[in-house]
Amino acid sequence: MKRIISVLVVLTATVVSAGCGGTTTVTKTVTVSAPAKSGVGPPGEIVQFGYVKSLERKGSGYEMRFDPAWLLSGATANAAAAEDGAVPAGQPVPNDNYVVDEGHRLLTYEVPASAHVTALTKDVTGTPITVAQLAQLVRGENPFPRPLFEPISTGFWIRVDSDTVRSLDQQYHP
Repeated sequence: MKRIISVLVVLTATVVSAGCGGTTTVTKTVTVSAPAKSGVGPPGEIVQFGYVKSLERKGSGYEMRFDPAWLLSGATANAAAAEDGAVPAGQPVPNDNYVVDEGHRLLTYEVPASAHVTALTKDVTGTPITVAQLAQLVRGENPFPRPLFEPISTGFWIRVDSDTVRSLDQQYHP
């Protein structure tokens, strides 16, 4: 998300020519792009990968307990997996991804009932579902006529604005 900020720049140039001086004021408007949040502190929106451990109704929305992890790929995944002993040093990780989930500390987030959710119900593209349906999946129930394409244990990417989850998108693991 970007906001456009208009900045009014006033340039004062001193012109000296042929022994006489003068001042000319030039006004120029410059448009610059700026991030949605500026200043000190964390960004207004963050994206995290991890696992939804619980999703319970609370008031008009939900409360989610989330176990953050790192979904790594490329050289970063290979090095981390080798350090963990998951693959021999110098060998690539399967499917070019490796998950590091060290802490298992559960973070608590608010999830509005209207948050955007996609789950892998038919294929890897994801299907929009409701937060209520995701809560059923987290409880081990399946609100769909057939099993999911992959279980929700593959993890989710969440977009968080402060303490509120705006979207949850299930991660495909080949």
